[in-house]
Order: sequence, then C-alpha cells, then structure tokens
Amino acid sequence: MTVNALTIDVEDYFHVQAFAGVVAPGDWKSYPLRVERNTLRLLELLGKRGVRATFFVLGWVAERCPSLIKQIFKAGHEIGCHGYAHRVIYSGDDKDFRKDVRHAKQVIEDAVGVRVKSYRAPSYSITSATLWALEILAEEGFEYDSSIFPVVHDTYGIPGAPRFPHVKELKCGRELKEFPPSTIRLWGMNFPVAGGGYLRLFPYQITAWAIRRINEIERQPAMVYLHPWEIDPDQPRIAAPWLSKFRHYQNLSTTEKKCAKLLEEFSWAPMEDLLSTNGNAACPNAEV
Repeated sequence: MTVNALTIDVEDYFHVQAFAGVVAPGDWKSYPLRVERNTLRLLELLGKRGVRATFFVLGWVAERCPSLIKQIFKAGHEIGCHGYAHRVIYSGDDKDFRKDVRHAKQVIEDAVGVRVKSYRAPSYSITSATLWALEILAEEGFEYDSSIFPVVHDTYGIPGAPRFPHVKELKCGRELKEFPPSTIRLWGMNFPVAGGGYLRLFPYQITAWAIRRINEIERQPAMVYLHPWEIDPDQPRIAAPWLSKFRHYQNLSTTEKKCAKLLEEFSWAPMEDLLSTNGNAACPNAEV
C-alpha cells in the first residue's frame, strides 16, 4: 500500500487569510484561543490509529502554547514551520519574509529542542512572483517545503508546477525537496482534491477516489492537509464577506468524520519521512 503524507497547519480560526481583511493581527489577542483544544483532539484521533503526521506550526501559536508544541513532538509527530504571523509572502519583500521565517523557526525550535527542517507558506503564497522565497528558506536551513499549489486560484497557485514530490535546484547552489498538495489532472487542468476546504466541500467518496487514483494509477503518494479549526463547528463566527465565510465555515461538521475515514482507509506518514531516506528516488529533479 502506498504511504501518503498527512500534514496539519497549526493555526487558529482568526489567523486565516479569508479573514485578513476584517481581523487585524493586532487584534488576535482579543479572540478566544481554540487551537489547543482542537489540536489535542486531532492528536487523539491520530493516536488511536497509530498515525504520525507533519504539523506545520505557526510561530505565534508556538510562542503562546509551547506546551502544546511539545505534546505534538512527544507524540512522535514531525514539527514544521508555518511562518510566524500568517502573512502571505507577496504582501511584503524578501527582508520581511526572512525576518518572519527566522523568528518563527527560532520560537518553534525553542519549544521542542530540535531543528525544524520543513516549511509551508501561509495560504500557499509561494507563487511565480515569490519564488525567491525558496532561496531564503534554503539559506535559513530548511530542507523540505510544501508551499507551491499547482492550481489556478485567486490567492495562490502555480498551475504549471510539478504535481508530485520533486527536488528544486536553487540559484544559491542548495536544493529543497518540494511536496505539493495533491491534485487530479482532468481535461488538461489540475483540480485540488485533498485538503482544507476541498476536503470539506467535496463528498468523501471524491476525496477517496482521488487518493486511490494518485496511488494506484499515477503511483505517487498523495498529500492531505487540514487545520485544527476545521474540526470545530462551534467556533465563534466572524463577520466577513460572504465568500470568506463560505470558504471558512462550509461543512465544518463533516471534517472530523472524513478525517477518521481517511486514517482508516489509507496509509500515512509525516512528509519528511517520504522525502528523506529513499526520497531521492521518488523526487526527480524538476523545475517550476
């Protein structure tokens, strides 16, 4: 059975890009934290099935909930970095990005006492206009990345990017192993299938079909991602434009059940496990 990558972005409901226009970072402290309880629930679900995952931790969360990050690590999961302030990369420049990622990496490493090697950009914001961020990640000591979504989207995506794990050779002479979120290619287009809002919006049968197609026909591992707030249908509601509310709140009550089914029907491991050891054989060189 093909082993797939399970990843969790550890952030709270008020951090999301969908609400960036109505919730200022300076106001985050006024919202009740729910990330700890929701993450512990995910840890319980994973523990019951003996599944290990990669947790991409927001530095802001690690700074306020260091014991939670320690629990994730002690449970055998891999710890990655999700930036510090959940700021999309294209909203600033290279200096802003380096400062953010360096701060986040340090805070997370202080919490767990091990080197953090994997990164995922907030809202998959490494786009064709911000590929320079990969150079900075390598310079800051990261070896693995999952920030490039090979789809057409209004806020992220590089449609022509490789769909499967590959090695990205960088101008600085270093390299990063990239693992994109999963897509299905139909009618000459890539369709996102396995994570976040797509997991919530699509019936479970479509997600399971897509993963099986990736595993059995394309003979590749799939990448599934989710957030702790996605298993929390009782979270506070934030006044926002209708599209933002639709993207965030639709089908929250279904995520936990879908996640449990995925854990039962497929085999899972942290992203780093799949990209290391024998990862070079599974990750041919490919340029974005």
